[in-house]
Amino acid sequence: MRYFPLFVDLRDRLVVIVGGGPVAERKFELIATSGARLRLVAPTLTARLAAARDAGRLQHLARGFAPADLDGSRLAVAATDEPAVNRAVASAAEARGILVNVVDDLESSAAILPAIVDRSPVVVAISTQGSSPALARRLRTQVEAVVDGSLGRIASFASAWRERIKAAIGDLAERRRFYDWLVDGPAGDLVRKGRLPAAARLVATALERRSAAGAASEEPRGGSVTLVGAGPGDPGLVTLAGLRALQAADVILYDRLVSAEVLALARREAQLIEVGKSGGGHSVAQARIHELLSEHAHAGRRVVRLKGGDPMIFGRGGEELEHLQLAGIPFAVVPGVTAALACAAYAGIPLTHREHSGSVRFVTAHCRESVDATDWSTLAAGRETLAVYMGLATLPLLCRELVRHGRSPATPVAFVENGSRPEQRVLLATLASIESLVARHALRSPALLIVGEVAALAEPLHWFGAPPLTDADRVAGARSAA
Repeated sequence: MRYFPLFVDLRDRLVVIVGGGPVAERKFELIATSGARLRLVAPTLTARLAAARDAGRLQHLARGFAPADLDGSRLAVAATDEPAVNRAVASAAEARGILVNVVDDLESSAAILPAIVDRSPVVVAISTQGSSPALARRLRTQVEAVVDGSLGRIASFASAWRERIKAAIGDLAERRRFYDWLVDGPAGDLVRKGRLPAAARLVATALERRSAAGAASEEPRGGSVTLVGAGPGDPGLVTLAGLRALQAADVILYDRLVSAEVLALARREAQLIEVGKSGGGHSVAQARIHELLSEHAHAGRRVVRLKGGDPMIFGRGGEELEHLQLAGIPFAVVPGVTAALACAAYAGIPLTHREHSGSVRFVTAHCRESVDATDWSTLAAGRETLAVYMGLATLPLLCRELVRHGRSPATPVAFVENGSRPEQRVLLATLASIESLVARHALRSPALLIVGEVAALAEPLHWFGAPPLTDADRVAGARSAA
């Protein structure tokens, strides 16, 4: 290990950067986050560096480099495009015992600047010892994705309790176990949610319980439930917060339509339980889902309720939250990319468009009861885009009612089957012809129906998967009109 990793306190310490171009600008922005006093030596500065100088964020010596410019500095950075100047900076720094980083010159550098993931006070520095800065940046991106953004808040919270924890728990192993509980248990969950007073009360109670017991005691395990939106299938659409929840879960209750690729994101030790729909009915009744949520949470487990799309849009997420609230189980919600947004985007269909539709309405039509309760006059009026969830089973009735209440039979419609997945299919027709096209191609769930003029844009704006399957009569008519 040629370069020893070390964190250096640069607050109010002088750091000299030689150079005033784009590279020096990047080094300045990085080092400035440390609170260092910055001196830049260069005849000219970029516009951003000049603005920083005018704002008093740096001292500018508007001339060429002189060795005495480094006097009193803690760190030097040579960032010019002139190798001779950079070598002169390195030589002057070496003579003064000052650490120096020379951009793109590993042999002349006594120090290198790592790629940084900042969750202050937690900071992760990544280095390839100068051999591959591009790889270091790539690793930083991967670490950014998995390191919880709230980790810094948890570290600050734990630091505030450090002395009290040390005084209450003398045994080092016991203290480590307590910190594990603080970070991974209910106190940490409360900090992540921004509920610091409640987290403080929980930690205080745990320490008081230990003090009263006079010996080590088991901290309350405090299970919880997180509703996570899995999106429509493409694992790349799972949010970072959703990914972190999956990788921290002990138990995952998932819907049938959650893709295998999304489930593969979960940690290997997690128990996977399918609780979705099958064959038009519930393979697991909603009441049983509630029982499972309570059972595992009360056992102290971290439970993820993984739902296709977004849990709060036609996902019965509200019912499950109400159950958890009544049961006294802590919960959180991680939104997902709902099917209407994802399927439309992957089919090349803008749900709104200045020339075709100024609004969009989400509708569910999975059974006769939901169809009967629909305000068809409102849905059929105007040029509003309709995104219809679970409309395959009631398609004939849906098309008939829209036409009966005023929508033109020639209104473009698109069905998106398996949206965002490799096997995605898009069927493009009209209200009058979509039923026959669905029958001809044996369309199956999951499929989202889009009704409105914007649906016709699936042809020219196609970008993902196979081209749309079209109604030949509609295409011929459109060409004839053109």
